[in-house]
Amino acid sequence: MTMPEQATSVVPVTPIAVTGTTQREKIKCITDKLEEGVRAIFASDEYREYLDFLSKFHDYSYNNVILIKMQLPTASLVAGYGDWLKKHHRYVRKGEKAIRILAPTPYKKKKEMDVIDEHGNTSKEEVEVLVPCFKIVNVFDVSQTEGEPLPSLGVDELDGTVEQFDAFMDALKAVSPAPIGYEDIPGNSHGYYDHVERRIAIQEGMPQLQTLKTGIHEVAHAVLHAWPEDGKKPKDGPDRHTREVQAESVAYTVCQHYGLETSDYSFAYIAGWSSGRDVKELKESLCVIRQTAHDLIAAIDAALGVTQ
Repeated sequence: MTMPEQATSVVPVTPIAVTGTTQREKIKCITDKLEEGVRAIFASDEYREYLDFLSKFHDYSYNNVILIKMQLPTASLVAGYGDWLKKHHRYVRKGEKAIRILAPTPYKKKKEMDVIDEHGNTSKEEVEVLVPCFKIVNVFDVSQTEGEPLPSLGVDELDGTVEQFDAFMDALKAVSPAPIGYEDIPGNSHGYYDHVERRIAIQEGMPQLQTLKTGIHEVAHAVLHAWPEDGKKPKDGPDRHTREVQAESVAYTVCQHYGLETSDYSFAYIAGWSSGRDVKELKESLCVIRQTAHDLIAAIDAALGVTQ
């Protein structure tokens, strides 16, 4: 199966205006825009749109997911000019504007530091440290290119349905850090993760889509919020509301990636959850959600034998 030729995007790229003369000033300009983007996601109805976007770009950092979305909301597959040409035999059309993202470019630097020996004596020693650094790079969406057709993505094999329900559930059970079982759960709960017994329970008899979504939600809890092995609830860590936001966001993102529609779930409570929290805390949750969704998608793909 091949991917059809992409038409020119109806929404043109709106590159982020980068001001400044030094690399540091240019990077600061980009990161300032990122802060605005983070707040905008939580302060409006953009959160679901962000998760939809994340489901397509789960292997990018959350910073770059936001940057791509800000510049081209219709983007679906991006690569650098050279990669489009060499790897995919496609050409970026003349006049297309680049999408600007950040690429890590760490470098090594020698630094004098205090070193304590086995006797407790302190001395100065020159050590080599890795200094984090970034640069601005240009990428283009597939809708800005033309050339050889692309092979279909492996996730299309699920056809956006639950026809492979058994295979998907087997894959989810294989990647889950806790055993998954079915039972009749009192009340209105669809499922739960038992921190003490370290197991996941799903309400039996539910529709397949609800079962899958619930399973992914509880696996996210097991990955992110498991108690220590002594079975005692940790004193620190995210509050209950934050834990639910993280697990629900991961479940929605993973389902969207596989074409499993769960849009009947409302994210209206996100605005209330994010109110009063600083940008650093909001970024941390976005990072946790992105990394967990990425890891689960990669693991499920491997269990299903899906190749990208």
